[in-house]
Amino acid sequence: MNRSGLNQGTSGNISARCGARMLLTPSATPYDRMTPEMIAALPLDGDGTVWEGPLKPSTEWRFHRDILRSRPDAHAVVHAHPTFATTLAIARRAIPACHYMVAAFGGHDVRCSGYALYGTEALSREALAALDGRTACLLANHGIIAIGDSLEKAMWRAVELEALAKQYYYSLQLEGGPVILSRAEIDEVLEGFASYGLRTEVRPSPRTGRGAARGRARQSP
Repeated sequence: MNRSGLNQGTSGNISARCGARMLLTPSATPYDRMTPEMIAALPLDGDGTVWEGPLKPSTEWRFHRDILRSRPDAHAVVHAHPTFATTLAIARRAIPACHYMVAAFGGHDVRCSGYALYGTEALSREALAALDGRTACLLANHGIIAIGDSLEKAMWRAVELEALAKQYYYSLQLEGGPVILSRAEIDEVLEGFASYGLRTEVRPSPRTGRGAARGRARQSP
């Protein structure tokens, strides 16, 4: 996250589903010094007081747990404080359909949640509401959450969300502001993304050198 510019210092956190547990980054640990052994493992049916690992899990363990418990489609959660998305979150401004890529987050906009103190049950409720039918949201006066069926997809969405936030922010500076796409226009994109679906990847056969087709899931944005 730091290398991509999504984050600074030790802020933000990442989780991944692992059977009946979640793996979660530890609290207040610089990412460049983090090792696999430092990752905390918590039961998804737990209350955050029991974990495996040498370090205390992130203070945001609650919304990670609640998202993974309530969203079977989520296998990873990325939380960060990227500059442009957080700027919009500070203004409590949702991102409308200023670009067709808003559909990559599951709907016609990216919502901004209500405000609640970090690490609280109230914040978890706000996050779940903002994520209803979506794969990312802004957290008021805080940052972002992006989810995915893999760590790679969740991180991809987090990066895309910051790019979209930056484009929207700059468009607000222009006279007249952004032109917002209609619901019908975004519906077309959502339909296209839904059928983006599965592709067959062709790889060279080690014996013949010819393309050997292997079915592999290629997910839509």
